[in-house]
Amino acid sequence: MRQALRARDVGAVFRYVQQYAGASQSRIATATDMTQGRVNEIINGRREVSRLDVYERIADGLHMPDDARHLLGLAASREKRSGGAAFDLAAFPEVVRVFAAQTSAGEEIRQQAREATELDVLAVRGLGLIGLNDSLLRACLPRDQGGKGLRIRVALLDPDSDALARRAAEIGESPESLASGVRLAEARLRELADSCDISVWRYRMLPTWRLIRTDSTLFIGAFDAGWEGHESATYKVMETPHGPLFKGFRRMFEAVIDGAQRTV
Repeated sequence: MRQALRARDVGAVFRYVQQYAGASQSRIATATDMTQGRVNEIINGRREVSRLDVYERIADGLHMPDDARHLLGLAASREKRSGGAAFDLAAFPEVVRVFAAQTSAGEEIRQQAREATELDVLAVRGLGLIGLNDSLLRACLPRDQGGKGLRIRVALLDPDSDALARRAAEIGESPESLASGVRLAEARLRELADSCDISVWRYRMLPTWRLIRTDSTLFIGAFDAGWEGHESATYKVMETPHGPLFKGFRRMFEAVIDGAQRTV
């Protein structure tokens, strides 16, 4: 169950509830405010849950304890806001979707990138995001002089830094292999300099967040020991007038760039 929660595999969660709690699909549907048909589609892999409010409804309906909620990426069930009221997702409209992994968010990210005037990427080596011909964002980039209207900034982990050696150890890869991946990404991004307004930067801190910004939309994942950024849940965050998340992550990216070395 813990593995299913970390992966946000709601189909597996529902199957375990059936198997170990004896709950029928109808019982699960009633508890989570869904139709029985919708529960059946989720269990059989024909539908994927991605909206944060639906995760909340499932967690509440199944009476998940706080440690299970945290694995699912949710706040504790009785967490209080400053005014004393219960935590309310409606008060935080910035987070509009949660994807189980980057793959699930891929088409939406590409669509946003095609329409953007600014593209920021914070990654470790960036090959799967933007460095290779078949990477997530490469096909969205202009290939001729007419593309100068798109500004692209890419921050990659410095291949000569101590942080890279630590990150390599976390994912069971040699520092030489990881460093060569960063240098390959830089070389491939340098090829875009004639068709794009692109800059590439090397930062030296241990990576924590994987970030893609397309104008006023962010897609955020996390790095940790044992998994890479594309394996993390991906949060879609929209800029709102008073929300702290978009502003905070954008400020963090600017701080990374301010302390980084430009290579392209």
